[in-house]
Amino acid sequence: MGLIKGNFSFMQFSVEGQLPQAFTTFINNRIKGNSFREARNSTEEKRMGWVSLTDILDADFEKANYALGDYLIFSLRIDRKLISPKLMKIRFMEEQRRFLAEHGQTRIGKAMNEGLKDKVKLELMTKSDPVPSFYDVLWAVGQNRVYFSSLSDKVADDFVDLFKKTFSLGLKRILPQEHPLALKNKTEGDVAAEDISLIGREFLTWLWFKSEERNGRIALTKTEEVELHLLKRIALEAGEGEYSQGVVCSGLHAELKEGKEAIRQGKKVKETGMKLHRDQNEWEFNFKADTFYFQSLKMPVVDWQETPEDPSASLLERIYLIENAVKTIDDLFKSFLAIRFSTDWAEKEKPALMKWLK
Repeated sequence: MGLIKGNFSFMQFSVEGQLPQAFTTFINNRIKGNSFREARNSTEEKRMGWVSLTDILDADFEKANYALGDYLIFSLRIDRKLISPKLMKIRFMEEQRRFLAEHGQTRIGKAMNEGLKDKVKLELMTKSDPVPSFYDVLWAVGQNRVYFSSLSDKVADDFVDLFKKTFSLGLKRILPQEHPLALKNKTEGDVAAEDISLIGREFLTWLWFKSEERNGRIALTKTEEVELHLLKRIALEAGEGEYSQGVVCSGLHAELKEGKEAIRQGKKVKETGMKLHRDQNEWEFNFKADTFYFQSLKMPVVDWQETPEDPSASLLERIYLIENAVKTIDDLFKSFLAIRFSTDWAEKEKPALMKWLK
């Protein structure tokens, strides 16, 4: 439950569609109408639905409210029945031998064999208990943004499908190559499509350069700056898919000659650990360039005591810190794009980056 305590890993979505006018009543009916319901002795391989974030056994949302100010918080529960391939093989062989003995035959036809396999699978599914998984959902309604605590594409697809079924609203992943500034320059033909597809990696490579240019300090505006350091592990890669070539470097503050040599050879930073400071807050996390996924976001230490009068105060504080970390990366990315698609890139920024590499 990373949203409530501990480190938080998540991907982000923008919400697409028009919210209904009677929003509170609509959400209340829909979320309860699609809440998780157990089915004993079911043969379903997968069953899912919404449950309370603070009480995973509360699928009716009676004891724990899902509304928290401008936010909706709840969890996705997915139960899966997993059958061991070895157990399936043994039971199938036993069923085949039983069938042959009962019918006095020496071989089984293809169609019958498939029928026996399905029968064995159904029996095993009926007897087996499902394995539950829980994924936190943070819906910032006013911002049309959703934070989802999984980095799995398969789980994300299930989440998007159930979200659409429940709320009649679409979800679109927030990805660097689909930022409005990136799309604008792609449409106008100012930048090659290949460069846009890898713009997240170019951003992280630029961040590495900027983090060392002024000892970690990076300007956001004329009056504000943040401090950022790359640390622990930096993964660089050139190309995509089966043609990709990568290298992984490790170091306390990423002062790594092999990493810079990899950049000179055309590789860009694909994933890295970060330490980020802003407004006296400090976060640590791993960041993925292609997807902008936050992995294991470690929150700043906050001297906050939850009181009986306001039990949700600490959760709201965590939400504020999560959003602040995301906003900082978003602000840095926007600053990078503004430079990348201007004449300053070729005239000033890229020469300075090449000098840093030397």
